[in-house]
Amino acid sequence: MSEKTLRICHLYPDLLNLYGDRGNILCMRRRLEWRGIGAEVTEVTVGEQADFTQFDLFFIGGGQDFEQEVLLSDLKAGKGREIKAAIADGKTFLTICGGYQMLGSYYRTWDGKQCDFIGAIDYYTVGSKERMIGNFLFECLPESGGSTVVGFENHSGKTYLGSGVSPLGKVLVGGGNNGEDGYEGVRYQNVFGTYSHGPVLPKNPAFCDHLLTTALQQRYPNLELQPLDDAAELAAHNTMRDRIGMSARGTLSQEKSAASSIAVTGASVGRRPASLASFPVNCSGVYFCRRASMFRSPSRLESLRPSGATSSGACAYSGALPPSVP
Repeated sequence: MSEKTLRICHLYPDLLNLYGDRGNILCMRRRLEWRGIGAEVTEVTVGEQADFTQFDLFFIGGGQDFEQEVLLSDLKAGKGREIKAAIADGKTFLTICGGYQMLGSYYRTWDGKQCDFIGAIDYYTVGSKERMIGNFLFECLPESGGSTVVGFENHSGKTYLGSGVSPLGKVLVGGGNNGEDGYEGVRYQNVFGTYSHGPVLPKNPAFCDHLLTTALQQRYPNLELQPLDDAAELAAHNTMRDRIGMSARGTLSQEKSAASSIAVTGASVGRRPASLASFPVNCSGVYFCRRASMFRSPSRLESLRPSGATSSGACAYSGALPPSVP
């Protein structure tokens, strides 16, 4: 049994899980376990109660407008107040897309319909007829670690931060919060909000470790994470960073452009066998084995494929990894 444990609350996992956002939970768990730190994950969905004071970190994934509307009554019934209290208490949050929007004041659709959210942080979102969609790149501000982050955005909502609310980072390529002010996401107290799907954490180990350190130090003030061998993760990150930058300069060939449109679904960029080129490794499959050579075997790839994942769908991982995976 680990001497140290991080307690994670995964809110609405059955409703908010676009583009394999659940992979962020798997990534955090693995990066903790590789360091000998335990990870306890509790899933809390509509109608379920939990003591929010017991958790160190909360994760809320992305969802479509319909899912957000379904959650409104549950948030108003009490979870909204508990989330606000947890934020005020310094708990760490990672929120993605729709989960990010929900912590703000409201979402107003392009045709004028308004959904009031919990108002935990001073920002709001306004819908647009045009979507911001594609691989994108941003640099976290120093208070959020200063690392570059690669991800995938797909949203029509434009988010505007209130006075005194800092963004998570500055957009290098892509739309970000609204496609206008050049900023991405939010950083408020220990809340990290972003439009980055992917999932975002496997291909961005520095950002993941900054998030974990923020959460762990609330319980273990002097704790410092030991470095890991992130060769595979950094190779995936750098490949996507370079590809996104090249695409922005208009120098990618048609073949490479097609590859980049699926590469963001997994950290196996440039490592999958040619015979499996059409198979999207959701939840960054290579991330879960520390040896890229394992992917030379198609049967090995299939053994790591999350249950419920399809060739075009997001990850719905629901089981433990094979015991042989280190």
